[in-house]
Amino acid sequence: MTSQFDEKNDVTKRKQTSPDSEFSSTCSPQPSVSNEDASRRKFLQMAVGGAVLGLVTVGMEFVAPSSALAHSLLTPEQALEALVEGNKRFVAGNLTSFELDLAILRHHTSEKQQPFAAVLACADSRVPVELIFDQTIGHIFVTRVAGNFTTSEIIATLEYGAAVLGTKVILVMGHGSCGAVDATIQHKKVPGQISALYPHIQPAVDKAGTDLDEASKANALIQAALLRQSSTVVSHLVDEGKLKVLAAFYNISSGVVSLLEN
Repeated sequence: MTSQFDEKNDVTKRKQTSPDSEFSSTCSPQPSVSNEDASRRKFLQMAVGGAVLGLVTVGMEFVAPSSALAHSLLTPEQALEALVEGNKRFVAGNLTSFELDLAILRHHTSEKQQPFAAVLACADSRVPVELIFDQTIGHIFVTRVAGNFTTSEIIATLEYGAAVLGTKVILVMGHGSCGAVDATIQHKKVPGQISALYPHIQPAVDKAGTDLDEASKANALIQAALLRQSSTVVSHLVDEGKLKVLAAFYNISSGVVSLLEN
């Protein structure tokens, strides 16, 4: 996967080719200070609006969903690549999602959402899903539970994301140093209903043993397989090539998300 979305360069290109900038250079060779300031203000206003509107087509060109309503432009393969490339930017510290105008994004998503991907993640506070993939409002449909396992409620939520909202890829993402998996390995006696998590995670421990990261990876693989098998909605979309469901693992030390299956 080699394509990468560089929003800074794209915004710069739009500014360089802006009709306003061309007009000021060709029709006003010696503008007054007031005219120049007014032109600059007008250009900036148009650039802000145009940056968001233009992102609909930019998302297709650079295989990154830069519009808040982006799912219809992407194939499952492109949606997966957008997540992978976003994680590369996160690891490199070259985030672009914060540069989008959040007020405009909220306006465009206030009545409708069309996320391009869904992620079933652990509830761990060290796993900020949107940040990990360098995405913003309206891009990822996130479902979280300690141990990132599937239940009827989780499956129903992800079915809604795929069948109604149109997500193109679902990642079931485990992570390093997972407390829920560790507690299951050790069969810790805990207060309240925390032990209700254990039966869902135990098959991964039985398969991978007591190595915490390996058990977390096995859990993500098992849960992704269960999601593909247990949901007729999901399996139908997968069979039609309209959806990918894959397991992944997030290294909380390096920030890298690794796909555990193709």
